[in-house]
Amino acid sequence: MFRVRDPFRRTQLAIAALFCFLGFQYGSWASRIPTIKAQLDLSAAEVGLLLMATGVGAAASFPLVALLMKRLGSRRLAFLAALCLGVILLAMAELPNYPVALLVMCCDGVAVGALNVAMNAQGAALEVRYQRTAMAKLHATFSAGSLGAALLASAMNAFTSTLAAHFAVAAVLLLLLIAYARPALLTEDQQGEPAGAKEPKTRRSWSLPARVTLWMGCAMAFGTVTEGAMNDWSALYLKSVAHAASALAPMGIAVVSVMMVLARLFADNWRERWGDGRIVRAGSALAGAGLALALLAGGLAPALLGFACVGLGVAAVTPCVYVAAARQGSDALALVAAMGTVGLLAGPAVIGFIANAGGLVWGMGAVAASAIVVSLCAARIRWPDRAAEEPAPVVAAVVEA
Repeated sequence: MFRVRDPFRRTQLAIAALFCFLGFQYGSWASRIPTIKAQLDLSAAEVGLLLMATGVGAAASFPLVALLMKRLGSRRLAFLAALCLGVILLAMAELPNYPVALLVMCCDGVAVGALNVAMNAQGAALEVRYQRTAMAKLHATFSAGSLGAALLASAMNAFTSTLAAHFAVAAVLLLLLIAYARPALLTEDQQGEPAGAKEPKTRRSWSLPARVTLWMGCAMAFGTVTEGAMNDWSALYLKSVAHAASALAPMGIAVVSVMMVLARLFADNWRERWGDGRIVRAGSALAGAGLALALLAGGLAPALLGFACVGLGVAAVTPCVYVAAARQGSDALALVAAMGTVGLLAGPAVIGFIANAGGLVWGMGAVAASAIVVSLCAARIRWPDRAAEEPAPVVAAVVEA
């Protein structure tokens, strides 16, 4: 492994490896869903339930993840969750029947929830410790990991159709990623004194979330609804409503994905210049207004332009909200992450119900409305003031360990 002398860059690359790990693990099994369907002889409804089991596991992991964050800290929790995800990927290659498959996918969701919280806590701590923005680029590496998994799946299919061989190679690559990441991750001493350590022992173990945490969770939920719905429904809109050729239908997903990756590569500089709150409010408003105007105009070109506005506008939403939630403590971060998973899970299905009742234009209109809701929620969130904050006191509130 190559060495990087700059401490900030070295830690950033280590945390980026965690984001890449999660994207690669998800992309590896998601790209082989047709093979899993054929091996277990599943119907379309059973495949949908199988995918939902992962989301249910991730959403239900909130209490467990919040507890583990306090007991283990983000560094050890990330390592433990990554090991579990590697083992789960190998188990997916040998699923004996459908009930076991549901259990394995649910466990995958719990491990994903744990790694998601831990790696975002590490990213938020990195920004506070070095007073430099980095979260948007970290989220871009998740997309890079998914892309790498898709390329590996295509290459493995050229040599063998067996899941065991494919997932074994993927597990080795995942092991290399976590081996590279672990030594340079922030320790609890580097992250600061745990906020919970200074609180009296008579404090209740659970309490209602603060109002600002609920606003963050709402913004995250509707933001992931927008992302997930665009991935699931953009191609169908182009083909059924915009009357695009079959070869052009996937361009909707491609435009959104490319714009999101590009925006996340530059979003950290935007955050430093204009602040997280302005970026989220303006970006989500751009996404909602751009998509709404595209739906009113109709046609292929306006649709692609509107999709580009969505990808550009929502790219920085999840990174910024994760940073704000992490500064409220591990309970807030875990709850916001769980609400994001619920939005990602339930959003596309709700859009489907709306499209079934009133047409796909109304369904995509609901996506535009969800982006506007993000902008409204962002106006109620207390965003960090980078110019006024002091590194040492804030680090203590970033990650409870």
